[in-house]
Amino acid sequence: MTDGRVTGGPVLPDGRVLVFGLGITGLAVAEALTRRGHATVLADDRPSDGARSTAARLDLELVAAPDGDELRRLLDRSVALVATPGLPEGHPVFALAAAAGVPLLGELDLAAAWDDRPCLAITGTDGKTTVTTLVTRMLVASGVAAVDAGNTDVPLVAAIDDPGPEVFVVEASSFRLAPLRRFRPAVGTWLNFAPDHLDVHAGLAGYEAAKASLWARLTAEQLAVANADDAVVMRHTIGVPRVETFGLGTGAAGPDWHVADGVLRRPGGEPLLPVAELHRAFPHDIANALAAAATASGGGASIVGIQDALRSFRGLPHRVTLVGEADGVRWYDDSKATAPHATVAAVEAFPSVVLIAGGRNKGLDLGAMAEVAPHIRAVVAIGDAADEVERAFRSVRPVHRAGSMGDAVATAHELARPGDSVLLSPGCASFDWYGSYGERGDDFTRAVHELLGAPT
Repeated sequence: MTDGRVTGGPVLPDGRVLVFGLGITGLAVAEALTRRGHATVLADDRPSDGARSTAARLDLELVAAPDGDELRRLLDRSVALVATPGLPEGHPVFALAAAAGVPLLGELDLAAAWDDRPCLAITGTDGKTTVTTLVTRMLVASGVAAVDAGNTDVPLVAAIDDPGPEVFVVEASSFRLAPLRRFRPAVGTWLNFAPDHLDVHAGLAGYEAAKASLWARLTAEQLAVANADDAVVMRHTIGVPRVETFGLGTGAAGPDWHVADGVLRRPGGEPLLPVAELHRAFPHDIANALAAAATASGGGASIVGIQDALRSFRGLPHRVTLVGEADGVRWYDDSKATAPHATVAAVEAFPSVVLIAGGRNKGLDLGAMAEVAPHIRAVVAIGDAADEVERAFRSVRPVHRAGSMGDAVATAHELARPGDSVLLSPGCASFDWYGSYGERGDDFTRAVHELLGAPT
């Protein structure tokens, strides 16, 4: 354990910390600060019953829906601000904190100050959870005690309470990376970059800068793992002391971790695993496998452990998951695709798709999905963004509107032909009709099973 310091001095000066936003991470930070003796006050625009209960249990002040004057009062009495990941950058608390000279701290900085075990951190627009899961399994299969944390059900500030893990594998969203000033992972992996989360970040440049923060403090002792096929990612490798690349070979540089002659290969061309031994081998599956192998290897996994994890991995729910098949048509749940870039990657894996798309747009250009129109037979538009989906496709493909998931599945069934894949890949968040992308995917699966007469 550390003494609460990292390079550059103490993370937390003496005094009270304001925690704004009381979701899973905010409440975990409040718990962690309180346990370590830091005076803490809580605030939230709409505190849940769980937040109120936690505040009462910890005997902490909770301010609900503070206005500008109340925020100024809170900040005047605080030495630092910890904001919940995903709080829009336009929220008044950020400008008021900057005006008051109150520093913004990130959860990962706090965790790094309190615990010195190595972290392997993974960011990217798509694929973070899959690669995080794979890396964790590769390490465990290699005999390394590893757990995943971060942008999961267990924030890193909570995961470090467990003395068992030797390594933490951190899913690092842009929200978690944006405020960082000190966090320095043993391995930092950047999977890809495309427009996303513009409902939170002030602009695309801010989103990119948040991702790039992952590598900002690396020295020759740490490893950066970069997608050789992504020009934005590769631009940020300039000046990073130690870099390994992965990719399918479409970029200008030949990747270190790559595919040749149907085999996943390590740096130098040494074989890792035949592609045929992967459970599924869409292009993004292969890229994720290479990224995970590079990350896990840099974190101490053995080649045998990496191979075992790749062979046994069956994928995660709601990520191009086959949920039904009948009359020559396959039905796939890709509800996790909440941005156009993810939808494009999924559609490109199939020759002919009936696409179900829409939901709540995150401030993104849905027209990007029309790039893969040659792979699409027809589109079923759903949710709040149905108008935008229709505008994106109407000049290139037939678009049909549906008012519920059941209607969308029934319409897709009418449109599909033998050999087609019906793909729920919304390119939007789920919060218009559902509480999460998981609920949306489950409802799609239910509707498909009802249509096909399959067991639910």
